[in-house]
Amino acid sequence: QQRVEIWGTGKNVLWTPPTLQELAGRSLLKDKSRAILALEDLPIQLFPPLFMEAFSGGHTEVLKKMVQAWPFTRLPLGALMKKPQLGMIRAALEGLDMLAAQQDRPRRWKLQVLDLRKVHGNFWRTWSGAVVDACSPGVMKERQTVKASPDTGPTLPLKVLVNLCFQQRPLNAFHSFLFRWVDERKGLIQLCCKKLQMCSLPVRTIEKILERLDLDFIQQLDVQCFWRLSTLATFATYWGQMSNLRKLFFSHVYVSAYASQEERDQLMDDITSQFAKMDSLRRLYLDGVFLLEGRLCQVLRLLKTPLETLSITDCQLSDPDWNDLSGSPNLDQLIHLTLWGSKLTSFSPEPLVILLENAAATLETLNLQDCGITNSQLQAILPVLSCCSQLRVLSFNGNDISMSILSNLLLHTSRLTRLSLEKYPAPLESYDAQGAIHPGRLFQLIDELMEILRDVREPKNVLFYTKPCHRCGNWFIYNLPSSPCRCWLPA
Repeated sequence: QQRVEIWGTGKNVLWTPPTLQELAGRSLLKDKSRAILALEDLPIQLFPPLFMEAFSGGHTEVLKKMVQAWPFTRLPLGALMKKPQLGMIRAALEGLDMLAAQQDRPRRWKLQVLDLRKVHGNFWRTWSGAVVDACSPGVMKERQTVKASPDTGPTLPLKVLVNLCFQQRPLNAFHSFLFRWVDERKGLIQLCCKKLQMCSLPVRTIEKILERLDLDFIQQLDVQCFWRLSTLATFATYWGQMSNLRKLFFSHVYVSAYASQEERDQLMDDITSQFAKMDSLRRLYLDGVFLLEGRLCQVLRLLKTPLETLSITDCQLSDPDWNDLSGSPNLDQLIHLTLWGSKLTSFSPEPLVILLENAAATLETLNLQDCGITNSQLQAILPVLSCCSQLRVLSFNGNDISMSILSNLLLHTSRLTRLSLEKYPAPLESYDAQGAIHPGRLFQLIDELMEILRDVREPKNVLFYTKPCHRCGNWFIYNLPSSPCRCWLPA
């Protein structure tokens, strides 16, 4: 790198001159015919940097030919795009079509996977001639891994890897083009999606999408749709075929009942039974989902593997759900537990105590924000909380807790030395009779709490949240300079 002056401004900036390899690639691409002829004898190590130059420069004809001569098993095209560039994707796919029409394929062509995801940037950094870490063991190992071998050849069908996110209707230009291209080449293309997110799409559209995909490949499924119960039961048969699904996220799936109670129970049985087919599910997120009320424990018992994450947010738990939660054998290895917004005020703390006891050795995140937890409930879980030695994130803000109980809580965290983020409510004594913050009292009480905390361990990132401000509706967050509410602070 060297400093150069921007002409006419007097400002100096860092500038990295192009490498000899980059200059050679640019020179070659100036003559399209010469560049295409050179591919047959081009050294393998020059393919990736030349491909990057052709891609960034919009040299579509050279790009088509390079796809046809690609000497590696994987082409991570998506890693070169911040957003889908339909023109360049079209050029790459047209190159594959031209190759399929040929009887004799280039001798060095090894492509088996076309990756359209925004991942695998290390491949391009490894072959770009970058100096940083170029000789590190990790990079050298990757060079050996992706190096083409004369003993490996292309296989059919060609795998096309994508992550799909549908947030609009109709489908955007990229999705429409990709699906049309795949449909016209049935048997030759295997469309694989690792992360699938969908919302606000017609049911028939969703079915058509899922029928195109290799369901065994899906590992993450995010669903935000307004469905009838019968529709959800139909969709559940698809997720039951996702044998490698690791994360299932449901957000605000409200289900209208247009059936008798008997029919409703049968549909719910059809839905919950699909969880028994999920051999790999490790992370379950339920946000604003009410259809599993009274059946949560049944679902958890059907799972084949212990959960790493259980997140139940903005949901109404039933008495059976809460009381049976601690008895699930699939919650003994929890790493992340979130019950944010699930009102626990009227529930016994005993199930939560048992749940924390069972997961004490593995739990790293505990989020009980806005759960309506009372002083007595919090007091009951403090002994077991102090045993969760792996905790890194602890969130209790949004609950009405007094100064004495908060002091006791902080004393019980003396052994939680891994905590890197803590969120607590401002003590109830911080408010006046009308529920407004008393600034002087707030800062005095929090200073006392921080002093208690410093006496038992070294705090890292500790935040105290007030209730929403009467003026702006936001929270004041102590220890956060950019707090959303600063109404009553001096100018």
